[in-house]
Formats: sequence, C-alpha cells, structure tokens
Amino acid sequence: MSGDALRYGSAGVDIDASNSAKQRIRKLAESTFTKGVVGGFGGFGGMFRMPPNLVKPVLVSSADGVGTKIKVAIEARRHDTIGRDLVNHCVNDVLVQGAVPLFFLDYVAFGKLEPAVAEAVVAGVAAAVVRTVAR
Repeated sequence: MSGDALRYGSAGVDIDASNSAKQRIRKLAESTFTKGVVGGFGGFGGMFRMPPNLVKPVLVSSADGVGTKIKVAIEARRHDTIGRDLVNHCVNDVLVQGAVPLFFLDYVAFGKLEPAVAEAVVAGVAAAVVRTVAR
C-alpha cells in the first residue's frame, strides 16, 4: 500500500480548499451566535445553554435540504439564496410546532469544495439566522 493511499487528497479531499472555506465562513458563522451558544466555531458539535426563564423546556429542531433548488442556484451563479431558503425551511418547521427558533444547526456538503461558493451559501444562512433566530 502506498503512502498516498492514506492521505485525504487521494480520496478527493482538498485540505487547502477546506481551510480556505473555514477561514472565509468563520466570521459569518460567529455573527449568528446568540447568548445561549456555548463553545466556538469549528467544534464537532453544537452546544446551546437553555434560557433560565423557560419552564419545562422542550427543544424542537429541524434539518432540511434545498433539494433541486441547488441546480437553479448553480445555473444562476447565485448561492446565497440557498442558505436563506434552508434556514427558512427549518424555521418554519419549528414555528408550526409552536416553538421559538433558538439556534440553527445544519451542514454543508460539496462534491468539489469551492471556498467562494461555500462562503456565499453560509452568508445566506447567516443573514437569515440573524433575522429569524431569537436573540
């Protein structure tokens, strides 16, 4: 077995693009933090401290996808709208259950990571989260 077989690059992972994307989205992600957020950017899980004024709290969460809208966004070269759409789907799912959106947790996946595209998607997510999540 060659030494290259044990490297991320041999599996198609571009570490430099990953580091660039993380550097680009750090401030965007941090701009969405509310006072309940515990920890910082880049952890392996999200942590949230429940507001102390809630009686018998129940957390409601939602994860969604943008589905075929990604094709339209790629063709239009307009990726920030995907993030807004994603947040709005999740916020609506939480609201219809009578809950208040307190945090947003989702993931971003790419076949080939382009840091500028990742930044545009996360910019849309951040803009929507800042407008819709309870502060």
